[in-house]
Parts: sequence; structure tokens; C-alpha cells
Amino acid sequence: MAKQWVCPKCENTEYETGKFAATGGGISKFLDIQNKRFNTVSCTNCGFTEIYKTSTSGLENIFDLFMS
Repeated sequence: MAKQWVCPKCENTEYETGKFAATGGGISKFLDIQNKRFNTVSCTNCGFTEIYKTSTSGLENIFDLFMS
């Protein structure tokens, strides 16, 4: 059984999930390659957001290079 998410700030149990990508440092920053990917969980009451890093594949990074 999965544990229910509870906001650590206001103890609300309702949330929204999302995703975003960010550019790393070095050459990926210069080429604007967003090779860092994250999942988010945001409280619908107070807006507190937890961010979780996810892994990316080399293929995703190549597609990102051609799509930017």
C-alpha cells in the first residue's frame, strides 16, 4: 500500500505533480542543453514544492540538442 503524501508545512494531503528540465554547467550551459530533469510535488493549499531529481538518457539529451 502506498503512503499518502502529506505537506510538511501545512499538513494538507492534496497535491499536484509536475516536471521541469534545467541546463547543467559547462558546455551544456553554452549550448543550452537541458540535461537535468526533475519531478515536482506541490501542495495545493500553501504551494510548498518538493523537487526530485530524475535520471536522463543520452538519447534524451541528443533530442534536446536538436529541439532547442
